[in-house]
Amino acid sequence: MSDENRRPIGVFDSGVGGLTVVRAVRAALPGEDLVYLGDTARVPYGSKSPRTVERYSLACQRFLLDRGVKLVLIACNTASANALPALAAASSVPVIGAVEPGAESALAASTSRRIGVIGTLATIRSRAYETAIAARAPAARVVGLACPLLVPLAEEGWTHGPIAGLVARRYLSELLTIDPDLDTLVLGCTHYPLLADELAAAAGELAGRPIAIVDSATAMAQAARAALGEQAATAGRGELAIFVTDASRLDELAPRFLGERLATYELVDL
Repeated sequence: MSDENRRPIGVFDSGVGGLTVVRAVRAALPGEDLVYLGDTARVPYGSKSPRTVERYSLACQRFLLDRGVKLVLIACNTASANALPALAAASSVPVIGAVEPGAESALAASTSRRIGVIGTLATIRSRAYETAIAARAPAARVVGLACPLLVPLAEEGWTHGPIAGLVARRYLSELLTIDPDLDTLVLGCTHYPLLADELAAAAGELAGRPIAIVDSATAMAQAARAALGEQAATAGRGELAIFVTDASRLDELAPRFLGERLATYELVDL
């Protein structure tokens, strides 16, 4: 394998939620080294202005590029929705956001072209998923809903049980009121895969039929594998380096998203 191929994949997010993307990439591309940056000192991005999100995202990407990554994954739907053009223009390597892979996966899963998207306020306000899906399927109907309570539920570990179920049903009842014929639901936030079981159960119960669930973390991992193609590392188990801008609650939160205990991490100042 060439030295070029051995370079790591870079992943960044506003917090620890992007570790669901790392988890998915490690499953899809187990031989790849990864560098993850969580901007935990400035989380959440979802309530900030597009200009601020772009500025923070560019700083995160610069950090990864300085570490010689060969591919950048924006493991933050808010950053993908608001900063992807600026990030792509500023990068010397390919950049993959969360929205485009999620849109493609949603269309692959949907038979009726009636798609719901849930995410942060900034992601939903950007209408990025609507734009990406319309570019591929102009006749598709997309409805979006901000679901801010799902992030703290995921971080508190309340991902199953009556509280998570009630919150999921409250949000999805509103979404299905807007369009009762939805057949696909995009989880447009990297925290939401932890609540996928409750969201799928609530959506199916409210609709009276199964609703396909599209996980943007898995979609991004598939896009990364497609981008690397035959150049992907295949031997051994890749190394994972984790950097954060604030370590508060990291040891508690990170394993929920990563699916394994943290071996080590480094605190950095952007």
